[in-house]
Amino acid sequence: MAVTTPSSESDAHSWGGEHSLEQVPEQARVSTAAHQFWIWAGANIAPINWVLGALGVVLGLSLTDVILVLVLGNLIGMAVFGFFVLMGQRTGVTQMVLSRSAFGRRGAYLPTAIQFCIATGWCAINTWIVLDLVTSLFGELGIDGGTGLKIAVVLVIMLLQVLIAAYGFRAIATFEKWTVPVTLVVLLVMTIVAWTQIDIDWGFAGAGLHGADRLSAMSTVMTAIGVGWGISWFAYASDYSRFVPRSMPAGKLYRASVFGQFLPVIWLGVLGATLATVSGDVDPGQLIVNSFGGLAIPVLLLVIHGPIATNILNIYSASVCALTLDIKVDRKIVAYVVGVFATAFTVWLVFQNDFASSLDGWLASMVTWVAPWGAVMLVHFYWIARQRIDIPALYDEPGRSRLGDYRWDAIAAFLVGIVATWFFEFGIPTALQGPGAKMLGNVDLSWLAGALAAGVVYAVAGSRRRATWDLQAPVGR
Repeated sequence: MAVTTPSSESDAHSWGGEHSLEQVPEQARVSTAAHQFWIWAGANIAPINWVLGALGVVLGLSLTDVILVLVLGNLIGMAVFGFFVLMGQRTGVTQMVLSRSAFGRRGAYLPTAIQFCIATGWCAINTWIVLDLVTSLFGELGIDGGTGLKIAVVLVIMLLQVLIAAYGFRAIATFEKWTVPVTLVVLLVMTIVAWTQIDIDWGFAGAGLHGADRLSAMSTVMTAIGVGWGISWFAYASDYSRFVPRSMPAGKLYRASVFGQFLPVIWLGVLGATLATVSGDVDPGQLIVNSFGGLAIPVLLLVIHGPIATNILNIYSASVCALTLDIKVDRKIVAYVVGVFATAFTVWLVFQNDFASSLDGWLASMVTWVAPWGAVMLVHFYWIARQRIDIPALYDEPGRSRLGDYRWDAIAAFLVGIVATWFFEFGIPTALQGPGAKMLGNVDLSWLAGALAAGVVYAVAGSRRRATWDLQAPVGR
């Protein structure tokens, strides 16, 4: 099918299903590989990513160790992320609707509710970082409005994010297409200035960690900013790739999406780590202001785009999650409600003092659920179902679903994976330091343990279902 013809474009614009959960029809799938690249790149050209790099330095690792963790961890996480992107292109449905195939019609409520909370939480965290940047900018201008100013900025920024997300995929794709290239140019200038005009300590040795202490710190940071960052996007992937036509070669879509994620994460992570060797500060606003001085003003005005670009994805995905929970409300209204919850969470973050600890705890706790859920979905889609999903069955009414309301093999594997993830986790908060990690000398293998446990349990428990899948899912669905 020629998706670039005028008639196809007309069909795409007349289709209103992007505000619902329905499968995207082929004639409405006009998203290109470039669209996907800009969407995922825009979502990661954000201050949170240089904060992630700075976090490793603040936690005592050398600059070399931080870069190693960033590159290797994200290579693993982003490589797997690409397979979730392909799920959306293959099926044309959102990621959490697709979860119904593995977990059952009502069983999918569990991961969907978690993802709704995660997306809303990310919106708050990214908005807090925008807030910090803006208030730091006001400080450069001699304006200090205190907590009242911070809350006012939260309201303005959240309103902008919610309005874009409420209009749906086309508004998001257009926003990213026209703003991300400009932001990349600004970041290039910012990087050149940082690495040529600032006295970066390229041989930064950190806290001088050695042996078991160094391995423990690297594994903790790997979970938070390496593999953990890459896998955090699994639950979002199909929400946007479902608009890609099946005629696009899978390899082309995979490369565009993965590179769109990997490039800005590594770029900004390394930039943040190098700046932290000078300032020793993980606070995002102070990190930039201290390093760039007067140049921070034009840089901050443009880099503020990054968190907004990330949060429009968070708000949109949270709103379709709410619909997947069978909440019978217009998606736009749900987007507004998400904005209200995220605003309340952001205001709470304003009063938190230990940002590094809070951020690590958030990232580590997120891995606890997404690693096992992702493993179940990979095993289900690529091994049990063999990429053949009965799409109409995904939309059966609860209680009358051909999928069944609950598929206990997937649910049990998911819960076993969560326990395994926590057992081998060693985050900064004491509650996220499992006995398995302590027995290994405080080495964090949570993401690997959770994924393996959930994947193996589900593969074994679901082997009978695989044998009968040809009778359940018609070819070509």
